[in-house]
Amino acid sequence: MDKEVIYLDHAAATPMDARVIAVMQPYFSDNFYNPSSPYAPAVAVRRDYEAAKQKLASLIGAKSSEIIITAGATESINLAINGIGGHVIVSNIEHPAVLVSASAREHTIVAADKYGYVSADIIKAAIQPNTQLISVALANNELGTIQPLRDIAEVIKAERASRLMRGDKTPIHLHCDASQGVGQIDVNVARLGLDMLTINSGKIYGPKQVGLLWTASQVRIQPQIIGGGQEHGMRSGTENVAGVIGFARALELVSEHRKYEVERLALMRDNLQRVLTSALPNSIVSSHPKCRLAGHLHISFPGLDGERLVFLLENRGVLVATGSACSANKGTRSHVLMAIGLSPEVADGSIRITLGHLSTTENIEKAGQIMVEEINQEYQRVKL
Repeated sequence: MDKEVIYLDHAAATPMDARVIAVMQPYFSDNFYNPSSPYAPAVAVRRDYEAAKQKLASLIGAKSSEIIITAGATESINLAINGIGGHVIVSNIEHPAVLVSASAREHTIVAADKYGYVSADIIKAAIQPNTQLISVALANNELGTIQPLRDIAEVIKAERASRLMRGDKTPIHLHCDASQGVGQIDVNVARLGLDMLTINSGKIYGPKQVGLLWTASQVRIQPQIIGGGQEHGMRSGTENVAGVIGFARALELVSEHRKYEVERLALMRDNLQRVLTSALPNSIVSSHPKCRLAGHLHISFPGLDGERLVFLLENRGVLVATGSACSANKGTRSHVLMAIGLSPEVADGSIRITLGHLSTTENIEKAGQIMVEEINQEYQRVKL
């Protein structure tokens, strides 16, 4: 493609950081050994693998022994939800991996508000005597709304204490899918009050198909993939050494630069939002006005076709999305937008703009100009 491409879909995928590729490279060729083998080169690879897991753990305030490496967030979510018994509570704006996993068992789906915000009170009201798991994302992947996990954790802590006082030993845990937001929010499992945490390397400039599930020491889950007994018997399969090495470096980098990056993204996002809403007064921004990821802008243009806008903008070199990549691939209306009460006319005219490392002041300004031009032209077309 000869023309400049302005990539505004970082929530779907991020390019691998060159520094991540550099630390992975030796494990594709020179250090290719199976870490379960007994000879010295393989033992050295095992040490590097365990050191990477230790780094991952320390960056989220956990222990290495509590980390289970998986092939991405979807597997981690499946392990968290399917590995726990009893009744589960999820919100109606969770990722399909959460909703589909929960639907296969006894569950309750609670409603987010019009901003995509899941209150602790609504979680509290849904808890049943046999509830063992609540799963709420750190931030919604379409809207960017950040959830009050600390408040939800307090509700669960109180329920746990109440059960113990009654002599009820039924466990209750809080799982968080932090695939969106881990590079923009300080994620510490103790401070958030979590029992389980999912992180996806491919969303933080690391390799795809690598993720983790952290489980607190008191959590008991059943493995879903069995065989050779890797990952302390919780996830069998030969270890993805290069992937984990890269994952650890990627998490380290986004953690180191988070404060600066959040300020940079929020400034560009706010400027872009002002440009679009000023030039296109019919536009509607959907997200929590304060609790929102710095790089997210979900905006609707009522009466237009969001999918058509995506193609029109692509023709001008601007890459955006209509919502999550999963929903877009199915060609269905976003369940998130329906859940927060957007009318079909508004939901169908929505696009998701997500900024990241590839975003600059210059290309965001240019993207804004192109969007205004194309959307104005589209409004003129539909009036004819």
